[in-house]
Amino acid sequence: MALTPIIRPLFSKRLHSLDRYALEAEALQRGVLRSLIKQGRKTQWGAQHGYDTVESYEQFAAKTPVNTYEELKESIDRMRHGESDVLWPGRVKWYAKSSGTTNDKSKFIPVSPQGLHDTHYRGGTDAVVWYLRNNPKSRIFDGKALILGGSHAPNYNQKRSLVGDLSAILIENINPLVNLVRIPDKRTALLSDFEQKRERIAQMALRERVTNLSGVPSWMMSVLKRVMELSGKQYLSEVWPDLEVFFHGGVAFTPYREQYKALIPTDRMHYMETYNASEGFFGLQDDPADTSMSLMLDYGVFYEFIPMDEFENEHPTCLPLWEVETGKNYAMVITTSSGLWRYIIGDTVRFTSVSPYKFVITGRTKFFINAFGEELIVDNAEKGLAEACRQTGASVTDYTAAPVFMDSEGKCRHQWVIEFAQRPADMEEFARILDTTLQHINSDYEAKRYKDITLQRLEVVEGRKGVFNEWLKLKGKLGGQHKVPRLSNQRQIIDEIITLNNEK
Repeated sequence: MALTPIIRPLFSKRLHSLDRYALEAEALQRGVLRSLIKQGRKTQWGAQHGYDTVESYEQFAAKTPVNTYEELKESIDRMRHGESDVLWPGRVKWYAKSSGTTNDKSKFIPVSPQGLHDTHYRGGTDAVVWYLRNNPKSRIFDGKALILGGSHAPNYNQKRSLVGDLSAILIENINPLVNLVRIPDKRTALLSDFEQKRERIAQMALRERVTNLSGVPSWMMSVLKRVMELSGKQYLSEVWPDLEVFFHGGVAFTPYREQYKALIPTDRMHYMETYNASEGFFGLQDDPADTSMSLMLDYGVFYEFIPMDEFENEHPTCLPLWEVETGKNYAMVITTSSGLWRYIIGDTVRFTSVSPYKFVITGRTKFFINAFGEELIVDNAEKGLAEACRQTGASVTDYTAAPVFMDSEGKCRHQWVIEFAQRPADMEEFARILDTTLQHINSDYEAKRYKDITLQRLEVVEGRKGVFNEWLKLKGKLGGQHKVPRLSNQRQIIDEIITLNNEK
């Protein structure tokens, strides 16, 4: 039965509200803040910070400090133990275990019922709204959605309280009607063993008419490869001829784009980037021809931005959305309907437009290399790899990079471990192109590379197949939304991966 023509009008009603983003951004954001402050007055946090007298953004900024997770951790732990009205009214029962870090310490991000519905689920709905607008011939609801998620576990000994991947919390609380148009079943979706989950999903999916995919590109690719092995087909479009879109997020899509094109070689396939983090749903790619995303302005999230050239200052400038400029790198600060107040999320963005507000993710406040003043960010790394792949025909599965501070010959450089889906014929040429491209797009890196005085040319270590997944498995982070940090100023992670790489 053709359900898409019947369901489409339900989503089309939202377009008028989304069109307001271009002309009413400041008014929308000020309205969100007023609503958040009103709720905040009912909390211990609001009482401590005098929210009963706050009527404007300026007053809010004056009374509320900018916070890291460590500064909210004590309050969040009290909430996890069942205390009510701490950072958000009532008792918060769900906590997203953040995959933004890969050390042994995890962050537990509160997810209130309001935040679940006015931010996370609304983001998923709006992804479909914009997709349908851009693709009037879509038949997305005529088949099933293959949606990958993580797992959850009980939160301490609190009744009906859960902690785990955000995706697992979303699956646990989703409208039961959605289960009619998605796979896998809930029991399989919430399995903690990713390898067992992958096998079950692949077996199940072979029997279904799949029209759309949602998940992290790296983990989805792992599932799809297993589907191909079981099917014996050459292309995924032979398994699912009605497949039309992949809603992806969690990691940059650039290293995976060519792999997906090779697996699904049809112009009917579409790709839509989403920015859905544990802390909230922030952005959607509303134009297929533009890789930047629209900032979602009428959810339960109020945004502020710290210029990255001030980020390490004791008292950095913190700007509301209506004061940002294009072309500058900012650290994002959020206030949410789950009780995060002026919280530094750890992501960095650059605006490409302010009417409407559109942006690209440039990296992490902690995931960069600045060992020699080169200020290399993830955005630079992705562009450099894309160019090296383009020129050599290579395809990257995963990578990480860190500095070599001084080798036995007294030389300094960046060292990259790269796992290839398609390795370049000449690894030295790949490294040369990557290095040259980084110099072209990053003037600080170029200056440090001048005549090899400060930095020598980067080194590429070829990672054997599966080494990054082995490292994640050792850390208990295989599957879900977990990923290897792309760039680091320290060598702990890359040394562990190189040790694993040399074991077999």
